[in-house]
Amino acid sequence: MAAYGEHKFQNQGDNIETLQIGTKWDCYIHGLLTRLFDLQGFGSISATRKLLKRIDEYQPDVIHLHNLHGYYINIKLLFNYIKRKKIKTVWTLHDCWPMTGHCVHFENASCTKWKEQCYKCPLKKDYPASYLTDNSRWNYRKKKEAFQGVEDMIILVPSEWMAEKVKESFLKDYPIKVIYNGIDTQKYCPVESDFKQKHGIGDKIVILGVANIWNERKGLKVFVELSELLDDTFKIVLIGLTKEQIQELPTNIIGIERTDTVEELAKAYTAADIFVTPSTEETFGLTIAEAVACGTWPIVYEGTACAEVVKLSIGEVVPRKVVELKKAIVKYSESKKEEDLEKYAQFFSKQRFAQDILEIYQGENR
Repeated sequence: MAAYGEHKFQNQGDNIETLQIGTKWDCYIHGLLTRLFDLQGFGSISATRKLLKRIDEYQPDVIHLHNLHGYYINIKLLFNYIKRKKIKTVWTLHDCWPMTGHCVHFENASCTKWKEQCYKCPLKKDYPASYLTDNSRWNYRKKKEAFQGVEDMIILVPSEWMAEKVKESFLKDYPIKVIYNGIDTQKYCPVESDFKQKHGIGDKIVILGVANIWNERKGLKVFVELSELLDDTFKIVLIGLTKEQIQELPTNIIGIERTDTVEELAKAYTAADIFVTPSTEETFGLTIAEAVACGTWPIVYEGTACAEVVKLSIGEVVPRKVVELKKAIVKYSESKKEEDLEKYAQFFSKQRFAQDILEIYQGENR
């Protein structure tokens, strides 16, 4: 059974029993508690009780947790239940929220309070934003109480970078296992692409960037600066922007909203000559693996898990300076060799990922 919140889940037709946690109104109320009182993870009491009742009926051998922020579940009730029932638990961390009193990422703020005790959060107005109360000290203490003391739990992380952060947190006493994320290499692969023609790019060298949400952390400003350094033999294309962001772009950048299908994204990856990720906070870097699987050379900033993806596949890691990005882009474009880069992405196949997770469930890969 797959239980989900945020009302964004789409059943993929795999005959998986699904359960929506709470209602949209539960989500809205939880969101309001967060905006006013910084209580992300401590609302949704009724919705969580209904979920736990359903889990009792289902009697699972393993509970696999993912992101617990998103205005849909009460972490205190959930973990009290897990401890009381002594159910084997696997928890995949996708960001740093479980270790902090508020934020999901802390690198750009150069904050290390999460190692001992959060207070006076410098990212209070960042997701999950609170516009009135800074409750980070209380949140940190209550999260620590809730998350510690589970009898049989293993923490999975998508990178060594993330593993090192967990080892410095109050979750350090649990077994920690790195399992790199997987992609569908049958869909993310070189394909026939009319992307350049469709967008009037012609024979220019395409520099592609892709993100679900574009912001400073993802490197949107970096691309704008980069566009000022590259000559007109290059064309920067960014996918995943909002209409407002597209309107604000300089004319030498092509902005595209989020693609509807994997097929369309694969066409963009295939058409691109270079894939650039100037993100400064990443726990993995899925788009890098997708780009390589489609035969595109990646260039990433150092200091995040993106560098690990490159080292496990192919590409270049550069210092966090726009001029270094430009140098790497020009260098590769001048010395580009015909090579089937997609073979380097096979490590990130969903089959390998699924097998690694199955072994965790069976207690073989700890």
